[in-house]
Amino acid sequence: MSRVFVTGIGIISPLGDTLSLNHTALKNGICGINRLELIHSNFAGKLPVGEIKTETNTLKEKLKVKETGYTRNSLLAIHAFKDAINDSQLSTEEIASYDTALIGANSVGGMCLTDELYKDANSQSEGSEYLSSYDGGSVTLAIQQRYGMLGIINTINTACSSSANSIMYGARLIKNGLAKCAIVGGSDSLAKYTINGFNALYILSDEICRPFDNERKGLNLAEGAAFLVLESEETIGSKKVYAELTGYCNANDAFHPSSISETADGPFLAMQGALQKANLQPNQIDFINTHGTATENNDAAESKAMLRLFEKVPPFASTKSNIGHTLGAAGAIEAVYSILNLTEQEVYPSLNYKNPIPETGLVPVTAYAKMPVKHVLSNSFGFGGNCSSLIFSKA
Repeated sequence: MSRVFVTGIGIISPLGDTLSLNHTALKNGICGINRLELIHSNFAGKLPVGEIKTETNTLKEKLKVKETGYTRNSLLAIHAFKDAINDSQLSTEEIASYDTALIGANSVGGMCLTDELYKDANSQSEGSEYLSSYDGGSVTLAIQQRYGMLGIINTINTACSSSANSIMYGARLIKNGLAKCAIVGGSDSLAKYTINGFNALYILSDEICRPFDNERKGLNLAEGAAFLVLESEETIGSKKVYAELTGYCNANDAFHPSSISETADGPFLAMQGALQKANLQPNQIDFINTHGTATENNDAAESKAMLRLFEKVPPFASTKSNIGHTLGAAGAIEAVYSILNLTEQEVYPSLNYKNPIPETGLVPVTAYAKMPVKHVLSNSFGFGGNCSSLIFSKA
């Protein structure tokens, strides 16, 4: 089976709308979590969020989107997709080829415009421009239609592991000869729908999150998008290569709709399976970009899973302390950050950490450092126990 390499990256997050801006912010320990400004919500000023401070209409203008019904979620995805294909120097013909797949991911879909749809339904007999954008697949379809893509198209929605699974799915298409190139990733925008929903679960923090800290209070919701261009070894030629995707695995502990089991079977099996796929031993992992949501259940369970798998837990950190939890986009955004660990040979600190969880005693990286990094493990664990791990290796 063909080896799979990353040849293009596109990203937009609370740290910036380019790969360079995100990299600079991570190096300098900048936190993009602050007050909610662009959504009219009862929680504005009460719950910190990772918001991209660019209004939706401004995004539309920058992307030259004139079509109606586009959601903020779709615009964030188009931004990241456009940068990824430009970075990989894919031609119009290559993008539209039957050998090029598009695998998108999200959790909120077009539900970020629930209010607009509701208002339209009560005021317009002819319907709403947002109706066709309401489902999760609309984000991927917006890209497919905009770029005339003809290859395999799919959308994955497995909560917080969605875009990690899109990366995995794209790699499997390439390895099984069903695509030569797969553009994979995900997006999610902030919305009343998710803010209210997560608040109802009592897992949102009223202060900036602190992953793996004993006094953690919960997560901060965020928005963003990232896409990677994956290509087979046979097609990359002399292209710039960021990293190789060497391992991946999805597992499910089937324990609870929104919690991981105390034995952390899902996270353990996902990490173990990714190592087996990459043909690596645990001691060969140099750094872990943890799921690290700063919720009581997740951080304790992920810590226990790492202790089960590793004789000595490698350096680890959670970049959710920089940007918050981007839900369906988290796996792809954190894959980009993991690739930066490899290309720059450096690791970024977990912010706001003070004291370890007593029952595990694990301490994340708390300061920026240059160090040799050959293999990075990136974790994404979703509701329903859907757990995914990816391994990127230095090209």
